[in-house]
Amino acid sequence: MTNSEQCKPLTIKGVLFDLDGTLADTAPDMVEALNISLTQFGFPTVSISELRFQASHGSLAMVRTALPTKDEDTHVQVQSALLKNYPQVNGKHCQLFAGLDIFLELLSAHEIPFGVVTNKPAKFTRPLMIKMGLEKMMPSIVSGDTTLHSKPHTAPMKLAAQQLSVRPDQILYLGDAERDMQAAKASGMHAGLAKWGYIAPTDAIEDWPSDISFEDPEALTDWLKNQLGI
Repeated sequence: MTNSEQCKPLTIKGVLFDLDGTLADTAPDMVEALNISLTQFGFPTVSISELRFQASHGSLAMVRTALPTKDEDTHVQVQSALLKNYPQVNGKHCQLFAGLDIFLELLSAHEIPFGVVTNKPAKFTRPLMIKMGLEKMMPSIVSGDTTLHSKPHTAPMKLAAQQLSVRPDQILYLGDAERDMQAAKASGMHAGLAKWGYIAPTDAIEDWPSDISFEDPEALTDWLKNQLGI
C-alpha cells in the first residue's frame, strides 16, 4: 500500500492482534522455558538474541533453531518438555510492547472493541491475558485450538469477528508473520504488519500480503488518531 493509501480513511470498528511478537513481547518467557528444557536434556542453553525471531513460529521452531544438528525425535522430546515447563514462566517477563498501552487506551476511549487471535494454545493464552490484566478488556480471545483450525485458516478469524460483533471488513488485524497477513486477507480484514515484532532480517516482508505497515506502536496510534479525525 502506498503512503497516500495508508492515509486514506478506513471504517475501523474493531482491532484484533496476533499475540506473540505483536501485542506482547513473550519471547523472554518462551526462551526461559526452552532453556530449562535444554538443561534437562544436557544441552547448552541459548540466548534471547539467538531465538527472538523464532518466537512467532512456535515452540517446535524454537527447538529446531536451538538444536540444528539434532534429529526430529530429539526436537519433539525437547518441545514436549518446553510445553511442560512453560506454565511456570508464562507471563514472568512478558510485557506489552512499549506504546501499545496508549493504543489500547485510545481504542477503549472510542469504544472500539479489540481482541486476540493467536496460534498459542488456550491453556497458555488465557492465563497470560489474565496475568497481564487484559482478559476482561477483550470480548474475543481466540487461541490456536479454539477452532478446528489455526492461522492462516480463516476459522479463528471469523470467530473473533463474530465475538467482536464487527464485520471483517471493518477490522484491522495486526500481526508480525506472513501467516497473519494471509489470514487477515483471506478473512476480508485489513492486514496490518507490526514491524516491531519478531521479524527476521531475512524475512521478505515486501512479499507478504499486508495492506498497511507500522514501524512502531506510536505510528499505529498516530494512524488511528488520523482515522478517527482527532
